[in-house]
Amino acid sequence: MGTRYQHLAYGDAARARQHAVADAAVPGAAIPDDGPQELTSRELRMLTRAFQLHLATVTESGWPYVQYRSGPTGFVHHLGGNRIAFADFRGNRQFVSTGNIDADGRVALFVADYPLRKRLKVFGRAVVSDDPALLERLRRVDDGEISAVCERSIVIGVEAFDWNCSRSLVPQYTDVQVRERTQPYIDRITELQDEVAALRARLD
Repeated sequence: MGTRYQHLAYGDAARARQHAVADAAVPGAAIPDDGPQELTSRELRMLTRAFQLHLATVTESGWPYVQYRSGPTGFVHHLGGNRIAFADFRGNRQFVSTGNIDADGRVALFVADYPLRKRLKVFGRAVVSDDPALLERLRRVDDGEISAVCERSIVIGVEAFDWNCSRSLVPQYTDVQVRERTQPYIDRITELQDEVAALRARLD
């Protein structure tokens, strides 16, 4: 997988704590930087099938700022190589995330598949694009087009990523996911009800 994520995430203080704990998962020695990690089909599948994520940017005062982003399944697109992008919807007109990106393009993404208890953390450098052709491309999703008003595009060059373990991630399901899992049982119950009705009719 490479060491880029660890190099970016673990500073001297974190390594000191790792070194002080006997069962630390990461050694206390300095971690070399072997350059950006290349996205594989596994990461791309997770990203491009997501319908929600959390986006962290850096404010000009140096604080982290986290925002929720969502859309139809497939709203995150792969542009090739290590570049991903998504359409930015019209919001509350504060422009905090986009302003932060304009000033400092460093971002972090947290993407989770709650039913499967998978989670992916991503470091990248983002830019805000006003290219209408790109925005039109990003509006196209698996089920057609995004119906919300899309004003600009967020393009992210991925620097590093890391997969979290599933511990403590509570499974959650959307109404569509619940329906997909329960529909076979609903169909079977309907069939049995029809059979019971037919048998009762024969007895009358």
